[in-house]
Amino acid sequence: MRGQGSARRRKASTPRRRTPLPSPSPAPKRTGGPPAGSPQKRKKRYRPGTRALMEIRKYQKSTELLLRKGPFSRVVREVCQTFSKLHLRWQAMALLALQEASEAFLVRLFSDANLCAIHAKRVTLYPRDLQLARRIRGVEAL
Repeated sequence: MRGQGSARRRKASTPRRRTPLPSPSPAPKRTGGPPAGSPQKRKKRYRPGTRALMEIRKYQKSTELLLRKGPFSRVVREVCQTFSKLHLRWQAMALLALQEASEAFLVRLFSDANLCAIHAKRVTLYPRDLQLARRIRGVEAL
């Protein structure tokens, strides 16, 4: 009796594949290197992480500001307008001093957050590392 029931079952059909539409023009084939006769040199490719370490060393040696002055001054003026209805003017040296202090604060905060990430046996910095670093610092340091 069992054999009769299985004979009545229909076999499931497999879905048909759609044929891709022909492209209007074939893409040009890429070759492995520069064309014959041209003495172009390939750009050096570094292993993953090497470029990041090079940038870290570069920025640790330098003393220039990392944030652009124009966007920083616009943010400062915007924040100043939210606290005061008057249109206040800023001296260039005051903005520069504020930017120096802000960048020093951010660099130290990221350094502490990086230590939190390393403590958690990670190399990726998460927002929770920044929150923990700020919480450990306390209210006075913000």
